[in-house]
Amino acid sequence: MEAEIKQQIRAFLAKHFKNYDLQDDEDIFSLGFVNSLFAMQIVLFVEQQMGVTIANEELQLDNFRTINAMTNLITSKREPAA
Repeated sequence: MEAEIKQQIRAFLAKHFKNYDLQDDEDIFSLGFVNSLFAMQIVLFVEQQMGVTIANEELQLDNFRTINAMTNLITSKREPAA
């Protein structure tokens, strides 16, 4: 499940980061790939393609900084509440 999520995120980001082999733990903001408009596109992608709703308090850079961070956010949203 996690590998599939990472692959979908990587495929989405690859459309925008041409010819760059993005690693799961690389900070897409510090690399300079993301502006505010693209950040919102990432949030929309996560919500629409991953079937989760991102709450306002979850709209933090740390949740979207890396493929690993986005994967962790998505899996935590998909897990049934304990």
